[in-house]
Amino acid sequence: MHHLFGIIPLPPPLQAQSLVYDLKARLDWGKPALTILDVRDRSLFNASHISGALSMPVHELIDRARTSLPLNRDLYIYGETDEESAEIANQLRAAGYRHVSEIRGGVSAWKAVGFPIDSVLTRAEI
Repeated sequence: MHHLFGIIPLPPPLQAQSLVYDLKARLDWGKPALTILDVRDRSLFNASHISGALSMPVHELIDRARTSLPLNRDLYIYGETDEESAEIANQLRAAGYRHVSEIRGGVSAWKAVGFPIDSVLTRAEI
């Protein structure tokens, strides 16, 4: 792939922990081949989440992941805290997922640098 200023560099390889800039670089590359998982409570997801993230709360995560995500898929996950993200990432790794990265700072860090956020309005809020 060529660009006016030369060759667009490949995005950084998946690491066990990612900064929001690493994920944004993957998304901007145009062929992300990844899934972003928000493992927080669904009400928090509905209020605000990283654009494109899927809601998979902790209590249903492993079962839903096994039925919908291939084991070799690049997964970027975030919870309410970095500690929660790390714990869930380890559960996914133990379940056989080989490419799991924790998004440091989660949705707060994503928002702080002005990257796109989505929200889901419930009928009561409309």
